[in-house]
Amino acid sequence: MARKFLYRGKTIEDLQKMSLDEFVALMPSKARRTIKRMGIQIKATLAKIRRAKTRGKQLRTHNRQMVVLPEMVGMTLMVHDGKTFQFVNVVPEMLGHRLGEYSITCKLVKHSGPGIGATRGSKAVELK
Repeated sequence: MARKFLYRGKTIEDLQKMSLDEFVALMPSKARRTIKRMGIQIKATLAKIRRAKTRGKQLRTHNRQMVVLPEMVGMTLMVHDGKTFQFVNVVPEMLGHRLGEYSITCKLVKHSGPGIGATRGSKAVELK
């Protein structure tokens, strides 16, 4: 049997029934302060998320500092990583974290063989 998800002793169904103020009381201090202050960007993103959820559409956002809330669970968001939008499927384990944590900005660099303008020493490396 799969383990049931609990956030601070509450199930995801209980969290989704709570008001935003009740859920904020359960969050860690940094996320709680962000949501309580409710900046313009967060208000706008929250309104867009609610609209997208009713229409059943995906949401593209540049707002990487948005805190994941229970009403976002189950949605697929497209979060900007600085160059492209990356798909982020919101699962209950993400509650209280930021969207930017799940859209990595740095790509792994893979170097190939030496190119034009390489020094004589680097050209001497054996090729496999």
